[in-house]
Amino acid sequence: MTTKVLAIDDSRTIRHLLSATLVDAGFEVVTADDGVDGVDAFQDAEADVVITDINMPNMDGFGVINSIRQGDVNNKVPILVLTTESGDDLKMRARDAGATGWIVKPFDDVSLISALKRVTEG
Repeated sequence: MTTKVLAIDDSRTIRHLLSATLVDAGFEVVTADDGVDGVDAFQDAEADVVITDINMPNMDGFGVINSIRQGDVNNKVPILVLTTESGDDLKMRARDAGATGWIVKPFDDVSLISALKRVTEG
């Protein structure tokens, strides 16, 4: 079974890089360009894992995490934060909201794929 990733980021370049990297690694990818679109897409995407940026218009990544965790659809899905931010306070806030992990941009392809495999194996 192919692992489906929902990638939420307001940067078209990051969405493209994520899609290319993950498709090449055998993942199926659905993208959304902000938190509101991401939460809407999540309702139908049947994603096995979510990757979200933190700083986005309309709804930030914390809002995405909260919406998924408080929702009725697959609210235990692993959520990885992919952002330029690296502050411990933000990491703690994301963890407290329900994020599974944190990856700092620019991402390393091998590390990203490894993290995705780790959080979806079991």
